[in-house]
Amino acid sequence: MTASTSVPAGPHSPADQHSPAAGPRRRVGRPAAAVLDQDGITAAALQLIGKSGYDGFTMAALARTLNVAPSALYNHVSSKRDVLVLVQDHLTSFVDVTAFENGPWEQAVRDWAWSYRDVFSKHTPLIPVIAVLPVADAPKTLAMYEAVSAGFSRAGFPQERIVPAIVAFESFIFGSAYDVTAPPDIFDSGSMAASTPNFTSAVNRLAEDSPQKPADVAFSLGLEALLAGLGALRAA
Repeated sequence: MTASTSVPAGPHSPADQHSPAAGPRRRVGRPAAAVLDQDGITAAALQLIGKSGYDGFTMAALARTLNVAPSALYNHVSSKRDVLVLVQDHLTSFVDVTAFENGPWEQAVRDWAWSYRDVFSKHTPLIPVIAVLPVADAPKTLAMYEAVSAGFSRAGFPQERIVPAIVAFESFIFGSAYDVTAPPDIFDSGSMAASTPNFTSAVNRLAEDSPQKPADVAFSLGLEALLAGLGALRAA
């Protein structure tokens, strides 16, 4: 049996790795910063719904999108509804309500309605859900409604008519958001053009006479009609 030989420790030897000069060792256990946050969850939910639709949106699918275990997701949100509230609040934060602060009521409503439509036209799969989602615990959504309600009140609307008026505008806005994404030939009569002469003529005339997109023409027409009709309620 040969005698043991002492070998000096090299720069990558175990002795050097555990010496104080080697620097701090990585802590074992959970990282100091959270892997998930509400902004990340919201962005992933929007991505998932945009790709798979609302029917494909489940907590398990959301966890897979985030590349985390479902248990990690539930550390930040307690249910699917909580995620939808985050999404609702995120989208609503892009709706412009600034004109309600000091602008004329009619122009404030125009700015709000066009902005509202444009935001949700990019996220139509969410409209059937968000349109009936309670606003409790949604601070940005409530802030929007507060600004709009204050503007309606300053314009002379009776308190009992403010919410019904907002709902009337929203019903029109959400429906119009779908129209933005409609195919250009949605009203093409095809082989039945001869049997629908009035409708076909109206469709052709719109295409010939208006430089605007048909969805914008329709939205402007409907919005002005709502403004005129609901605006009359201020003095009623």
